[in-house]
Amino acid sequence: MTLVAGVDSSTQSCKVVVRDAASGALVRQGRASHPDGSEVHPDHWRTALVAAVAAAGGLDDVAAVAVGGQQHGMVTLDEAGGVVRPALLWNDTRSAPQAARLVAEHGGAQAWADATGLVPVASFTVTKLAWLAEHEPDAAARVAAVCLPHDWLTWLLLGGGPKNAIDGAGGTSGLDGLVTDRGDASGTGYFCAATGEYRRDLLGAALGHDAVLPTVLRPADRAGVSAWAGLSAGAVVGPGTGDNMAAALGVGARPGDVIVSVGTSGVVSVVAEVPAADPSGIVAGFADATGRYLPLVCTLNAARVLDATARVLGVSLDDLSALALSAPSGSGGLALVPYLEGERTPNRPDATGALHGLRLETMTAAHLARAAVEGLLCGLADGLDALAGQGATVERVLLVGGGARSEALRRIAPAVLGRPVLVPPPGEFVADGAARQAAWVLSGGPEAPTWEAPGTQVYEADVDEGVRERYAQVRELTAVRP
Repeated sequence: MTLVAGVDSSTQSCKVVVRDAASGALVRQGRASHPDGSEVHPDHWRTALVAAVAAAGGLDDVAAVAVGGQQHGMVTLDEAGGVVRPALLWNDTRSAPQAARLVAEHGGAQAWADATGLVPVASFTVTKLAWLAEHEPDAAARVAAVCLPHDWLTWLLLGGGPKNAIDGAGGTSGLDGLVTDRGDASGTGYFCAATGEYRRDLLGAALGHDAVLPTVLRPADRAGVSAWAGLSAGAVVGPGTGDNMAAALGVGARPGDVIVSVGTSGVVSVVAEVPAADPSGIVAGFADATGRYLPLVCTLNAARVLDATARVLGVSLDDLSALALSAPSGSGGLALVPYLEGERTPNRPDATGALHGLRLETMTAAHLARAAVEGLLCGLADGLDALAGQGATVERVLLVGGGARSEALRRIAPAVLGRPVLVPPPGEFVADGAARQAAWVLSGGPEAPTWEAPGTQVYEADVDEGVRERYAQVRELTAVRP
């Protein structure tokens, strides 16, 4: 049996899976925590990777490894390969003023969408570099290279970075050994997914000078061979990718498949044959990890809507699901727009939630539970509409994430989203996608290997258009400030 490994270096933790390269069967896995916060020194990722590999029983027997990582994080390196300052992560919002300035000073939203497929917001790397140049100019001046979290870990696997006194890793690969893939690069704000080229003018506009950027590898290119003694020395290393791109690989998404991830936030993305360039900024025009595209919409309110509603009703999440399924479709006209933390799609950061349509007959726990589930799904459906508006073909919906454990969400989703909904068995989809890329790199084939996912459930239901019509009426109430 030939084994491959996939790494998911996420915001909260590092997960490692070891799988059979041919079938995808899980052999073993491990994980280790990352520190909390939106600013983290990359050395914590190194430590967590070592611990997660140990928990997974080591990688000495794997033939290939690849890394999936949280998108957008700003990793800055000096000429010797040392980290200039702790990384600013995707959820660090301090660069919002710089995002607005970059848009205003460099052509406006349409120009940015055409140039990079993105309109800068605080999440993206380019805005964090602009913040660094403005607030820490001495540190910015020391930056010789910029990379992303997955790029940095891949570089360490290849022998990059100053030699580490604890594990002996690093010291054999310079800054020119940095590599990435077009998927993760497409979330920086200085890379064009449509052309596959960096926009160094935009990098310079943000940072104040040029810098070394990782070489962009093709999807199945070999980055090299691991030189990390005691971790995975001698294994073929794949280019890796961003977490959303790896997750799409992990669930086996094909063109026309929408991946709806219901976690703390909601993510709606689709494997597409054409790039997206949305000047509204709602759709991020990412590339995927296969040579195609992965336009993506993010909502702020997802699984926490269910948590909050269950808390208000004083029931468990399972009880909330049962209550929702006991109420009629459309909840008797009761509609919840769940902008409990503001909202990003649509861009209403100061909005609050709205509950409308209370009558004696709808003022029940079951109706409120149903309205919460339908409201959450309507917000995701708005994201799906935005993707279709950018030319993406939408055929099936793959429902993943912690929220997908809700039976009510699974059963009501096809009625609201208007498509059949597939729910794969629970898994570490980002790490699984990285492992699948590793198997692809090892095989050298034209496409990633097909790994069956036994246990996938298919949900279908008659579409109830009235649910979204009623939701849209109430949604517009949130546009009016109190």
